[in-house]
Amino acid sequence: MADLSRRALLRGVGGIGVTGALAAMTGCGVPPAYVEAADRGSPDRSARDHRIAFANWPLYIDVDDHDKQRRPTLDAFQRRTGISVTYTEEINDNDEFFGKVSPALMNHQSTGRDLIVISDWMCARFVRLGWVQEMDRAAQPHVAKYLDPLLRTPHFDPGRRHSVPWQSGITGIAYNRRKLGREIKHTSDLWKADLRGRVTLLSGLDEAFALLMQGNGVDITRWTADDFHRMTDQIRGLVRKGHIRRFTGNDYIKDLDSGDVLAAQAYSGDVIQLQADNPDIEFVVPQEGAELWAESLMIPNLAAHKRDAERLIDYYYEPAVAAELAAWVNYVCPVPAARDVLASSKDKERAALAEDPLIFPDDAMRGRLAIARDITSKERIEFAKEWNAIVGL
Repeated sequence: MADLSRRALLRGVGGIGVTGALAAMTGCGVPPAYVEAADRGSPDRSARDHRIAFANWPLYIDVDDHDKQRRPTLDAFQRRTGISVTYTEEINDNDEFFGKVSPALMNHQSTGRDLIVISDWMCARFVRLGWVQEMDRAAQPHVAKYLDPLLRTPHFDPGRRHSVPWQSGITGIAYNRRKLGREIKHTSDLWKADLRGRVTLLSGLDEAFALLMQGNGVDITRWTADDFHRMTDQIRGLVRKGHIRRFTGNDYIKDLDSGDVLAAQAYSGDVIQLQADNPDIEFVVPQEGAELWAESLMIPNLAAHKRDAERLIDYYYEPAVAAELAAWVNYVCPVPAARDVLASSKDKERAALAEDPLIFPDDAMRGRLAIARDITSKERIEFAKEWNAIVGL
C-alpha cells in the first residue's frame, strides 16, 4: 500500500509562476505558444521500436513488497506486449514539470516523453495550448467501456479526447470526531466557534477554491468571478478573526494526527492512510458537495510512440489491472468495475477495499461530487494574486 508521503509532495501552489509568465508573454506581443493540431504529431515508431518513456509522480504505482524496483502491473504489461517501458518518477510539482517541458513544447520540439501524468487543472493548460495529442479511442476499448461516467466530461476536455484519468480523488473535509465531539456535515460547520484556530485549509489555489465555493452553494461546473470574489472575501474575514489556523500543503496530516488541528480541508487518499493509524479521523463529503479531481495521462506533442502509449493507457483500464493499482495507491479508482474484482478476492483486507467509499464512492456520495470548471489563463493572474495574498505566499 502507498504511504502518506506520495501526496505530501507538492502538486503546485496555484501561483502565477512560469505559467503566469507564459500568459503574460502571450499578451505582450511575444509569439503565442499555441500549437496547431496539424503540428502536434510525428511519425510513429511503435511498429518497429517497442518502447515507451513514461513520466509519473513518485509512489504512484504498485511496487513489489520484497523488491521496490519491481512494479507488478507494469512488468506484466511488458511481458505481455514486448514493449519496454522506461518509467521515471520525475514529476514532483505541476508547475515545476511545466517549466521543465514547456521550452520544448512551445518551440515544436519533442519532450522525450511518450506519456505524462499531471493534475487536471494543469492538463487544462496543456489542452488550451495545444501541447498534447488527441487519442485514438478506437484503440482503447477498455477506456471507452470502463471509464467512470463522472470523469468523462471535464470542462477543459469534453469527451476526454486528450486525457485519461490515472487516479482520481476527492477534496473534502477530514476531522477528529472524538475530539471535536460533533459531526461535520456542511462546509459551514468549519466556521463554528468551537473550531476557532483549529481549522486548516489547503494553500494551493487550484486545490482549495472549489470546495469553498461549494460551501456557498455554488455550482462549480459553471462558477463565475463573482463567486470567486465572494469566497475570497469570506476566507479573508475568517483569517482576520484568527479562525483559520494556517494554510497547508500535506502537512495537515501531521496536524490532524497530533490533535493540534481538529478539522482540515483534505484529500480522500491521505485520509484512508491516516485512518489506519487513527480511527477517530473521519472524511466527509459535505452535503453541498465536494470536488472530484483526477491526475491524468496525456501524450505530449511529437511523442515518438503514440500507439504504444495508447496501448499502455488502455491496459490500465482492464478492471483486473485497475484493481491491482487501486489496492496499492488507495485513491478513487477511475474504473468502477474494478470494485467487483477486489470484492471477489480471498484476501479479507483486499476485499474490504471494495467497500471503502473513498476508493469506490457509493451512489449517495457520487451524487454530491462534481468536477470544477478550471481557472482560465485570463483569470489566473488576478485570482492567484488575490488568493496568494490571503494565504501569505
